[in-house]
Amino acid sequence: MVAQTLTASPTLYMLVNATHILSIGLLTGAIIPLDLRLMGFFRNVPVHVIGPFLSRSAMIGVLLAIASGLILFTVRADKYVQNPAFLAKMELLCLGIANALFFQTIAPWRQHYDAGTKQLPVRILAGISLVTWISAVIAGRWIGFI
Repeated sequence: MVAQTLTASPTLYMLVNATHILSIGLLTGAIIPLDLRLMGFFRNVPVHVIGPFLSRSAMIGVLLAIASGLILFTVRADKYVQNPAFLAKMELLCLGIANALFFQTIAPWRQHYDAGTKQLPVRILAGISLVTWISAVIAGRWIGFI
């Protein structure tokens, strides 16, 4: 029924698609600067100031992207499940979310990172996050070319 509604209304499809794109923009626009900061760039910006806001923004972005993506998926589900780029995007999405959840389990990084403690695990997880989310965006763009 959702697929039929979207197919029957190009305007509604365009709005859901725009929501998906804006959600991805919110996610990447928040996570990239946070990951770069945690990797050691922009040391003059305190993590305790930007971290909570950017991580919440990224979470809202990923939740909205998943919701709008599920709606878009209904239109061509049979094609998407056979598309290697779509499958790669889904794997990267799962990896990105798992990495973020694991990152949250080591929450003490927030108190120590600004104090100058070098935490290699934090830098590694931030690097994995950066590569994963950028790769997911690339895989998402690749879907239309296969």
